Amino acid sequence: MKDYVQVPAAELEKPYELTSARESPTFLCLRVCCCCSALRPRYKRLVDNIFPEDPKDGLVKADMEKLTFYAVSAPEKLDRIGSYLAERLSRDVVRHRSGYVLIAMEALDQLLMACHSQSIKPFVESFLHMVAKLLESGEPKLQVLGTNSFVKFANIEEDTPSYHRRYDFFVSRFSAMCHSCDSDPETRTEIRIAGIRGIQGVVRKTVNDELRATIWEPQHMDKIVPSLLFNMQKIEEVDSRIGPPPSPSAADKEENPAMLAENCFRELLGRATFGNMNNAVRPVFAQYSHHVIQEILGHLDARKKDSPRVRAGIIQVLLEAVAIAAKGSIGPTVLEVFNTLLKHLRLSVEFEACDLQGESVSSANLNTSSKDSDEKIVQNAIIQTIGFFGSNLPDYQRSEIMMFIMGKVPVFGTSTHTLDISQLGDLGTRRIQIMLLRSLLMVTSGYKAKTIVTALPGSFLDPLLSPSLMEDYELRQLVLEVMHNLMDRHDNRAKLRGIRIIPDVADLKIKREKICRQDTSFMKKNGQQLYRHIYLGCKEEDNVQKNYELLYTSLALITIELANEEVVIDLIRLAIALQDSAIINEDNLSMFHRCGIMALVAAYLNFVSQMIAVPAFCQHVSKVIEIRTMEAPYFLPEHIFRDKCMLPKSLEKHDKNLYFLTNKIAESLGGSGYSVERLSVPYVPQVTDEDRLSRRKSIVDTVSIQVDILPNSNPSDDMVSNTEEITFEALKKAIDTSGMEEQEKEKRRLVIERFQKAPFEEIAAQCESKANFLHDRLAQILELTIRPPPSPSGTLTITSGHAQYQSVPVYEMKFPDLCVY
Repeated sequence: MKDYVQVPAAELEKPYELTSARESPTFLCLRVCCCCSALRPRYKRLVDNIFPEDPKDGLVKADMEKLTFYAVSAPEKLDRIGSYLAERLSRDVVRHRSGYVLIAMEALDQLLMACHSQSIKPFVESFLHMVAKLLESGEPKLQVLGTNSFVKFANIEEDTPSYHRRYDFFVSRFSAMCHSCDSDPETRTEIRIAGIRGIQGVVRKTVNDELRATIWEPQHMDKIVPSLLFNMQKIEEVDSRIGPPPSPSAADKEENPAMLAENCFRELLGRATFGNMNNAVRPVFAQYSHHVIQEILGHLDARKKDSPRVRAGIIQVLLEAVAIAAKGSIGPTVLEVFNTLLKHLRLSVEFEACDLQGESVSSANLNTSSKDSDEKIVQNAIIQTIGFFGSNLPDYQRSEIMMFIMGKVPVFGTSTHTLDISQLGDLGTRRIQIMLLRSLLMVTSGYKAKTIVTALPGSFLDPLLSPSLMEDYELRQLVLEVMHNLMDRHDNRAKLRGIRIIPDVADLKIKREKICRQDTSFMKKNGQQLYRHIYLGCKEEDNVQKNYELLYTSLALITIELANEEVVIDLIRLAIALQDSAIINEDNLSMFHRCGIMALVAAYLNFVSQMIAVPAFCQHVSKVIEIRTMEAPYFLPEHIFRDKCMLPKSLEKHDKNLYFLTNKIAESLGGSGYSVERLSVPYVPQVTDEDRLSRRKSIVDTVSIQVDILPNSNPSDDMVSNTEEITFEALKKAIDTSGMEEQEKEKRRLVIERFQKAPFEEIAAQCESKANFLHDRLAQILELTIRPPPSPSGTLTITSGHAQYQSVPVYEMKFPDLCVY
């Protein structure tokens, strides 16, 4: 075997020399590493040479000059140099080698300043990637280092614009640094200054670029401007406590975050064009709008007695401010705005009522009418402001505002509202009711809740339905429209506009979803209440065409949004009950209103029959509508709501084929699997205290009527005695009890059938209505009996603040018969 001679140490620099097999492994490893190092690309060797063995020695300047010369001579290698530097920097950042990170960034800065050519574009991408790595690190020194490098880059003017480069990350990161909350005050100030300088660099770099429109986008301005304002506000709070500061020097401006932020903000606005100014100024209003709104509200309170034109102008300015602040407002600011606006709405209505009461001279009527119209301008401006503010609030705040406004609506006979109406009178109270409901209508516009319980909780539903029983058709219309806003969750209301016979409901493309469990439980709890208000609303004497249209829409929306099989049966029972009430006419409605109810029933049954798609039911409804078209067109909505429609003299003589029959409907639905036992039980609405409180006649009026018909009262001469003539046949019928027994049996059978088939809610409602009826009668009797008799000494009355006694002569007093001898 051949023996190899060991190579001297002086010849180790020579590669590819054979050595003895007795060489050590360490010596061979060194030889291989030297060989691989010689094969590496030159740009990598040049980059590696600028890093010393000890990072404290800093950048190797001689090797840095070689790297710079190589980059300038071969600009096509810049992107590779940048990529390799970025790779080394990322590795050093992860390993927390801060010294090597400083050397890498210093080398990048020198290369960036030295190289000006078309090939610098790829190098810039690597540079920005390294700056982003530093900004993402949690060390404040590295964040400041990355910011300084970015500022240097921002001051370089590039030859050609970059169409693909975006600075979204840097805007977000620098804005976050402006809000630094580091525990060390010096570090916190240093990071905030770096963030402000970074934003300033982004603004300069982007504005000078050809694609400068990107920085003015709202998503960037909403981050930049609040960050600058945040730092400006901090120094203002300190200055307010320690007094006015002395004039700052140039060094102070660079070390003070507030002054630096102010300069940056001035520079930002100075570079904005007319088209971009709106995006730059809007965040300022959004952040400080609550101060502006408070000042405007205070100014409105101070000018509450000025002319309507002045107040309307102030409210219009408030509307513009509210339009900016709506989505960012929270807490007491929202309630303060609404409370102040509602207070001025009440004052405007009060001024209007006083003007109407004070008009007595014909010459003053013109001035009063002009003031009246001016006050309406104020009221409309307030309603518009309330509606716009409320409709732009988040859903959870909007529901609170709905409850707040509903609590202000006055209802006759109750004291649950929180609005002072003592000075308004009946006309003013009605006016404020309409204004508040109009405001509520605008707030609920566009409100979409996932479940109906969220939109109509019990605490809101009960006071909302109370005005629906008032004898004012405009109030009832507003209540129904508010209900539609909250109930229509799939935007179907526009398709149902107008009451008509729809030939094919499928053409409307109704959007609906499967009824959820929460909606089913809502209808079990509140369904009877909704049916009752619709039933009583149809029987109002002052209904106009719009009332019938809104009632029809209410029935249709309940069918779409909340109806399962049980609810569908209840709605059909309600429609049949309305038809029966129009035929029997116990409420003495006019012929127009009776025909209007018949048309409403026809339109709804046509709609619901096509929605549930039962062929036999659809056939029966279509047949009745066809007969009505030929023989009684006034029973259809297309004819009865025309200007000139011939009305019948009575409805009792009409053929039963013109009516929707319960037995035919039950037979058709029963064949399709519906539970139709309840259809045979007539619908009877429950009677509550709400009816008594919302009607025209109060308890005092009822008592006075009963006093008038007491036996002691003197009947007027024109009253006709309605006595029945006593004959032999009448006495015979009175003695014969067989007919009475049959009537009793039929009555018992109906009672048993009702308790077996009627829903529990309806039985409970009937029992409750009887109890309330007996309670009211007992209260009226007690009021009559307990009322003190007139005293000869007179009764005390207070007039104009003075007490006066009105005596009653003894001979004019009326005593009970038992007390007279």
